[in-house]
Amino acid sequence: MPAAHDWIDALGLEPHVEGGYFRRTFQADHRPPIRTPEGDRYTMTSIHYLLTHWSPIGHWHLNRSDILHFHHHGDPVTYHLLHPDGRHTTAVLGQDPGRGHVLTLAVPGGVWKASHLAAGDHGLISEAVAPGFDFADMTLGRVDDLLRRFPGHPELIRRYCRPAEPAEPAGPANAAV
Repeated sequence: MPAAHDWIDALGLEPHVEGGYFRRTFQADHRPPIRTPEGDRYTMTSIHYLLTHWSPIGHWHLNRSDILHFHHHGDPVTYHLLHPDGRHTTAVLGQDPGRGHVLTLAVPGGVWKASHLAAGDHGLISEAVAPGFDFADMTLGRVDDLLRRFPGHPELIRRYCRPAEPAEPAGPANAAV
């Protein structure tokens, strides 16, 4: 049975800014781009995405595009969704429908999401994004901003927000020129 390191090597995955590992597997560059208010985008893109026991969290982030998530291998991955109206919903991507798992999860653009691998070695999924993914269309969650937007979910927000980057120490190397 392949382990997390095997999947990283076999699929050529790299660390993702939101946590876990990924690699783009498709972009519809054979079709004309779609115009969006933020610029031209591919009609669709897709990635492999892997959460591991040492990188088990996909931190809070918001995408403008709609995304379909598909579970492929390993342990279940739990998704937390914060909707624009303040609702919190969850879904578990996995292989056991008897335990409430789903194989596919649709997350509309404009819904905040975080994911986590609760147990096990890894959870491997794919995502299909339409219009295609562009980093300019993704916002990483910040605790202060999400607490203002969703005051009813402070523990959930703090648990899955990416830790703030440490500030650079002042010194000669960082002095203004």
